[in-house]
Amino acid sequence: MLKNTGLESDFLIDPEDVNSSKSILIDCRFSLSDPNFGRQCYEEGHIPGAFYLHLENNLSSVVGRHGGRHPLPEPKSFAACLARCGVGATTKVVVYDDSRMAFASRLWWMMKSLGYLPPKIINGGYKAWLDLGNTPDNVLPDSVSSKVGEVAKEFRSTCDIDMLRDFQSENLSLVDSREHTRYLGLEEPIDPVAGHIPGALNRPWVCVTDDRGKLLPNDIQSRHWGDVLQSERIVVYCGSGVTACVNLLSLHGLGRDDAILYPGSWSDWCSYL
Repeated sequence: MLKNTGLESDFLIDPEDVNSSKSILIDCRFSLSDPNFGRQCYEEGHIPGAFYLHLENNLSSVVGRHGGRHPLPEPKSFAACLARCGVGATTKVVVYDDSRMAFASRLWWMMKSLGYLPPKIINGGYKAWLDLGNTPDNVLPDSVSSKVGEVAKEFRSTCDIDMLRDFQSENLSLVDSREHTRYLGLEEPIDPVAGHIPGALNRPWVCVTDDRGKLLPNDIQSRHWGDVLQSERIVVYCGSGVTACVNLLSLHGLGRDDAILYPGSWSDWCSYL
């Protein structure tokens, strides 16, 4: 059990346990408004020994007309990227960001979806580690050569727009993970069209963590989800398949590891409008 949280988790690690974890460390800090921000922060200071993976360069593929703003990369190229960090299929990995798990959860979901040993996410992120009095490092680790493990040839538990349309005729809970104002179409700071996919419920991703970026107790998360937890099928989306992974993390912890990600999300859906 995580200390002083009331949470039992196979996907979180307390910040005070990071230094002794004997794991590969990966920094996932990023800003959707400034793609260079996370890398700059990493170069200025990071947990000693940590590698950096960039959302757009390492955790996504090239953007096309459809497919969303952060389409999933080819599994082989992603596996090769992890191998350069010394990560194989059974390697222990600890990941972190400073955005309430938004980008660390994307890496967590991607690795789990391909059959890697799922990484642990620092509860509270980089700031929680710093708050313990730890000293950051600005030395960039050398790439290593690790054998690419035997992992799945495609990401599992996903759907594209055609599959989603088929699901909508069945018993489905479709969950929009964006902020409520974006869900309502009152504002849209990123995508060219405002609104949400017809029939979607709104469960904002920020509601499963507190303002320090720590996961909330399971009873509070359960109230966040309500009757969705009883649904036969759950599909989760956001703007581009990133912050939806925080909701998938929450659902995993509550026993709904069968929830599906629509990676293209609203940015893919609205490209057909």
